[in-house]
Amino acid sequence: MTNKLKYILILFCVVFSFKTLSQNTIINSGWQFSEDKTHWETVNIPHTWNLFDAFDDEPGYRRGLGYYKKQVFIASEEKEKIHYLKFNAVNQEATVFINGQLIGNHKGGYTAFNFDISKFLNYDAYNLIEVTVDNSHNENIPPLDADFTFYGGIYRDVELISLPKQHFSLNDFASDGFYINYYNVSEEKAGVEVTSILTNQSSKNVKTKLRLDLLDANGNIVKTRTETLKLFGDTSNEFKIKLSEVYNPILWSPDNPYLYKLNMVFSDNNGRVLDTKSTNIGFRWASVDAEKGLFLNGKPIKLIGVNRHQDFEGLGNAVPVELQKKDIEIIKNMGANVIRFAHYPHARELYDMCDKLGIIVWTEIPVVNKVTDSKDFFATSLNMQKEHIKQYYNYPSVVMIGYMNEIFLRLAFDNKSSEDEKENIKTASVKLAQQLEDLTRQLAPNHITVMALHFNELYNETGIADISMLVGWNLYFGWYDKDIPDLGSFLDEQHQRYPKRPLLLSEYGPGADVRIYTKTPKKFDFSTEYQAKLHQSYYQQISDRAYMAGMTAWNFADFGSEFRGDAIPHVNQKGLVQYNRTPKDIYYWYKSVLNKKEPFIYIATTYLSGLTLFGDETYPIQIYSNQKKASVFINDSLLEDVSFKNGFATLNVPFKNGDNYIRVVSENVSEFKTIQVLKINTLDFKEFSRLGINIGSHFYFTDQVHQMTFVPDQPYKKNWFGYLEGKPFGMSTDKNQGIPHNIKNTTSDPLFQTMLEGCSSYKVDIPQGVYKVSLFFVEPQIKASENIYNLSKSETEITPKIRRIFDVYLNKELVQKSFNLAEEYPEKYGVEKSTIIIIDNSDGLTVSLKPIEGLPVISGILIEKIN
Repeated sequence: MTNKLKYILILFCVVFSFKTLSQNTIINSGWQFSEDKTHWETVNIPHTWNLFDAFDDEPGYRRGLGYYKKQVFIASEEKEKIHYLKFNAVNQEATVFINGQLIGNHKGGYTAFNFDISKFLNYDAYNLIEVTVDNSHNENIPPLDADFTFYGGIYRDVELISLPKQHFSLNDFASDGFYINYYNVSEEKAGVEVTSILTNQSSKNVKTKLRLDLLDANGNIVKTRTETLKLFGDTSNEFKIKLSEVYNPILWSPDNPYLYKLNMVFSDNNGRVLDTKSTNIGFRWASVDAEKGLFLNGKPIKLIGVNRHQDFEGLGNAVPVELQKKDIEIIKNMGANVIRFAHYPHARELYDMCDKLGIIVWTEIPVVNKVTDSKDFFATSLNMQKEHIKQYYNYPSVVMIGYMNEIFLRLAFDNKSSEDEKENIKTASVKLAQQLEDLTRQLAPNHITVMALHFNELYNETGIADISMLVGWNLYFGWYDKDIPDLGSFLDEQHQRYPKRPLLLSEYGPGADVRIYTKTPKKFDFSTEYQAKLHQSYYQQISDRAYMAGMTAWNFADFGSEFRGDAIPHVNQKGLVQYNRTPKDIYYWYKSVLNKKEPFIYIATTYLSGLTLFGDETYPIQIYSNQKKASVFINDSLLEDVSFKNGFATLNVPFKNGDNYIRVVSENVSEFKTIQVLKINTLDFKEFSRLGINIGSHFYFTDQVHQMTFVPDQPYKKNWFGYLEGKPFGMSTDKNQGIPHNIKNTTSDPLFQTMLEGCSSYKVDIPQGVYKVSLFFVEPQIKASENIYNLSKSETEITPKIRRIFDVYLNKELVQKSFNLAEEYPEKYGVEKSTIIIIDNSDGLTVSLKPIEGLPVISGILIEKIN
């Protein structure tokens, strides 16, 4: 009989026996939830109460108490067992009751916790589980402040675990009760040492056996060992057991994520199985060097990947784990070899996916932006890191363990605290960082410690940047700071000043909205073209610097951040994919430079919806590929032979009116796409019936509400359209979004966020006819809530007592007298004014904004031919 067959037979017996002695039941269905203990609704876990209010037009979202309850029947046959109630994550503080009795409290929203509930249960009866959840701001629970939404609720699985009195401990910070360490790992040999914590909740001493089986990927037993262990009554005992070395082990890496499997069978002296555990085994070792970057298995590896937040469009953080697993597949398919799980531990199932698919992990706790100098805050932070390390210790993919992100961000923008108070916060932050570092090195000695900083000299001045083994810089040159090429200059300067400090680019990236595109991408315009420009440059700059360990893009996916007023309010849009995980063009560019497994071409025209060109105007497109060369055909005619550098080629395309067929052919692969273009040679409204202009903006905006793509603005050109005077509001060399705030009463925020100020005349040279003319307005200088994550002073944060009153004329017809946006609409409110107008001469349409006080503003115009 082969080893594999023997093991299958043994495993069958183990599983059969285990079902009679131990049971783990997920109890997610049929909970009752209330916000006031009066009105209840039935919900399933995962659940959050901030699913809607974190995305509405009202500032803020509900942070407070939520109440959950559920009845669970426990049979009398279970009376001799030990029963645990386990919560895999509750945000952010949970107080648990069983049958009206307080069981315990847990602080921290991103790690698991459990309670022994055995003595509180009634048997052959229903037992009432009650959980009070609180996501209120608490100065002693991190995160205190961050650029993501702190959804309240029970949002990961709840488990009822029933065990015999002898079992793997569940009391070591809700870990699995065992820890895997490796010894003498090399290409020649590697060993496994298992530290198990075994609990005996009987008053009697008992003899037990622990069998360890190491299997290869095909299920063959590689090593096995059985130990007889004596457990003293009412104690937990720690046992270290080494398996003999495996010779010529297959090493784990992103290119070859080979996993062994370790199965542990805990049985009594008569052979009855009491408890079982199983874990991935990946033989690998890692180190980091300040000159040469990160090494895996003794070889240099450039880390290129993403950060990830856990929420999902329409679900908040209450995302089914199977849907979350798809994220890991999408990231791996892109070619990434690293994930930073930001800014907190994510679902453990995802770390298992990283083990199997081959993705190196940076995992961290949510000590973000600021600390509280209090005993309780320190204690909670240290406890979080203990839970974090112990619950995530055994995953081979976990190479880096972190504990702080941009911890001086709030301090850098603090204009209220005294200098003494600021110094105290600096001292406290450094003190906590050192304590977390020491704890992490103690509990996870074979891992690389890491923290992330933001662009500020405070980290160097305080010395906090010298504490961790690896330093991540969150840098947004070309977005919040300076220009794109300044990235390399900054990194070189840091490397020269601190030559012994290993560095990684831990965050970077601009916001991008797939409804926005332009041939002239600019800083802060949220265009997909600017996203491509920045990412392509950053990748090249990091690739050129051997001392950089790598880079993790911010972010894998768009994510919820309630206070943001970006092109889509309440959403941080820096993702490589959209909130619903539909890829943006930039995702495919990364695939072109990272995924070399098969030939690949992508034509970046997916989001050029409603592309409108005037006269002989061309439009530049990008093609992404991991090939060297290709031929590009437009409408079956050869346009150009291109060479791909840094994964892309750019070419100007002379599109025709109607459907255009683009075909790209290389030696190994070809790709085909169709794009519909409106080519306008004169504004005669014969081949089109509607024309929308995004006044004050250089980009196209595809508006779902009006089913229209608004074209970029321009100075007036005879026989066409444009402004005669005025300038774009809020535009400068540093920022080109206009007003970075939520526009109420609309989902067409980019249309309103840009505008012309001081434009008294706007001309559109259209022929005689009857038209519906819609004008779009918003008052830009009503103060919105502060957004420090723009990391620069917004021009629109200054709100002088300005009165802006003007009359609105279409040609000579007065359509709005003494228009005062601030008076009529006391918030940033999107206003659409529509009028039917007859043009009976050859003068076309003139929109006149005649100032009474201040400078008039206008954001857009939509002209529709009626007859």
